[in-house]
Amino acid sequence: MEAIAALRNAYDSASDSDNSDSGTASTEDDLLHLKPLQSTTTLTIANIKSAPDVVTKKDVHSVNVIDHVENKMVMFNPTYEEMHAPEQGPANPFKTKQQLAQKNTLAGFVQEAHFNHFTFENQRRTFHSYGYAVDPSNDQTEAGDKIVVSNVDFDHDPDEDQPPKEPKQVDPSDAKTVFEKIKARPEDKRKRIRQNDAADIEGFLGPWGGFVDEQKIAKPDEETQKELDEMTAKRQKKGKPAEEKFVEEKTTLHVQDPQDYQGRSYLHIPQDVGVNLKSSMPPDKCYLPKRLIHTWSGHTKAVSSIKLFPKSGHLLLSSSMDCKVKLWEVYNKRRLLRTFSGHGKAVRESSFNNDGSKFLSAAYDRYIKLWDTETGQCISRFSNKKIPYCVKFNPDESKQHLFVAGLSDKKIVTWDSRSKDTVQEYDRHLGAVNTITFVDNNTKFVSTSDDKSLRVWEWDIPVDFKYIADPTMHSMPSVTLSPNEKWLGCQSLDNQIMIFDVQGRFRLKRKKIFKGHMVAGYACQMTFSPDMSYVASGDGDGKVFIWDWKTTRMYSKFQAHESVCIGCVWHPHETSKLITCGWDSQIKLWD
Repeated sequence: MEAIAALRNAYDSASDSDNSDSGTASTEDDLLHLKPLQSTTTLTIANIKSAPDVVTKKDVHSVNVIDHVENKMVMFNPTYEEMHAPEQGPANPFKTKQQLAQKNTLAGFVQEAHFNHFTFENQRRTFHSYGYAVDPSNDQTEAGDKIVVSNVDFDHDPDEDQPPKEPKQVDPSDAKTVFEKIKARPEDKRKRIRQNDAADIEGFLGPWGGFVDEQKIAKPDEETQKELDEMTAKRQKKGKPAEEKFVEEKTTLHVQDPQDYQGRSYLHIPQDVGVNLKSSMPPDKCYLPKRLIHTWSGHTKAVSSIKLFPKSGHLLLSSSMDCKVKLWEVYNKRRLLRTFSGHGKAVRESSFNNDGSKFLSAAYDRYIKLWDTETGQCISRFSNKKIPYCVKFNPDESKQHLFVAGLSDKKIVTWDSRSKDTVQEYDRHLGAVNTITFVDNNTKFVSTSDDKSLRVWEWDIPVDFKYIADPTMHSMPSVTLSPNEKWLGCQSLDNQIMIFDVQGRFRLKRKKIFKGHMVAGYACQMTFSPDMSYVASGDGDGKVFIWDWKTTRMYSKFQAHESVCIGCVWHPHETSKLITCGWDSQIKLWD
């Protein structure tokens, strides 16, 4: 303001000097630009605005917006309109009012609150014990807590005509909880029978004396007793093992000339078949079988296993699910010689002794029976009430009266056929024993089980000295010893044939694994050719697979049976004869 006043004085002085010097009067046009300065209007502070007008958000929005999601704290005092204003933004027309409601959980709005578990449990127990508790809906006052009393009379019998008692009134000052000490009531403590005299041996009770009014025998009413009797009868009937029906052993001879012109039975090894069946040397070279040359039909159900006559292989023993064992000719007319009937359930396996004069049959009727091969007579029977899964004679000539059996109760039991008693028990497996194979000059035997392990035992020593198990191993329900007795072929349920070295340290030969067939779930038997050049096996689809022993390459496969090909045996004296059996009740000879 001082600057404006000084400027005005300067203009006034300048105009005065000009007029005095020139002596000429100024025209109105020359003084037009000086008219504002000559105005008499006074300038004040109120007429000048140093800042422009600013429009605030409050002038535009009459209600403050509160974000209920982001803002957890409001820093001003909102009005009622601001607190209950609708949320900004478009609304979803497809949501219900419940879905549009404010919530922090799927079911609604949950607000955390402190909860004392001890207080709750204290009041709950007090209510169930004494019939009263503190009312949680009322805050504490100076007069004390409000007490809630149960309106149920626990002593009242609803069948009686008397009305229930009125709920008693409880003074809050006398309301004690179960965790507080109260005066003992007569009904709280029962009297015990005391006899603490230790000198009285017969009558001494000590702390074990019962209560005076204790009833140790409670007799149920008639209806309850009837129900209990029915339940007991059902349990006894269910838990009682089914009585095994004794099946009389019978045999049927199917040929009219069981003896030849010299009086020799069919057990005699024939010498007119073109092959030396008494030779101990295998053929020089074996070949792949290509065609079916004979089919044995006689079983009415699935054939479970086949075994060739020891050393010569001129007879074939077959076990079947029709509870029968049959003996067949392999050469000449290939007739059915004899049928052995004596089991009440399916026969699982059969096994010859060294000379073939006797054989054992193991069946699901929990019996192992010893038969005479020539006469068909059942010599003896053995059972310990467990299902035998496999049975083998001890191949040692001095121990032909002993045989071992793998049972369903995870044990391997040795029986003496002369005394009919068990002489040894091998109890180390964790599952049912599936196979037993003698190795190392019959001084050891190998067993496999459902526990997915392989154990090696010394004869007559019930502790396994070798245990083979691996997380990648599967159960091996079928095992075959090679003709040279160096290798053990194990049919694994992961569709592989695994080879173990039995003359070394019983190690798995990882490069000798044969694949390509499907045996998962079936105990398909595998076999070796006599010259150890081929490995053959059946599979679950009824096919026969043949691999090369050295390269493990598959050479041949063909359809042998309509159902599972469970058994496969290579003749020990023939170059290309293979015998198979299946669940289609047929036995076939391939050449």
